[in-house]
Amino acid sequence: MTPKQVIRAWIDAFNRADVDALCALYHEDAVNHQIANGPVVGRAAIRADFEREFAQAEMTCIPEALFEDGAWAILEWRDPNGLRGCGFFRCEAGRIRFQRGYWDKLAFLRLHGLPVD
Repeated sequence: MTPKQVIRAWIDAFNRADVDALCALYHEDAVNHQIANGPVVGRAAIRADFEREFAQAEMTCIPEALFEDGAWAILEWRDPNGLRGCGFFRCEAGRIRFQRGYWDKLAFLRLHGLPVD
């Protein structure tokens, strides 16, 4: 799969809250660094993060723009509540090796009625 195809599959799995399908898109030693949080290293840790996040809040990713540049896919997204963000995904051999995301954590917590750290 091309990086764009990987991210299209990622969006589809994310919107179904399908942790198994999401994790299948990551390399075993992948890094997911959401800037609002610390880096998460390894598929098992990424799985635990997704499981916790989907248990806390109903999340939807509506793609606004999806670009590809070599091994990178760049996603600009929004959700139905007005939260916006962007993600950068480095893909190798049809899987995500590295992910970095930018979004407003305070807005996310308030939108979902979650405690502010």
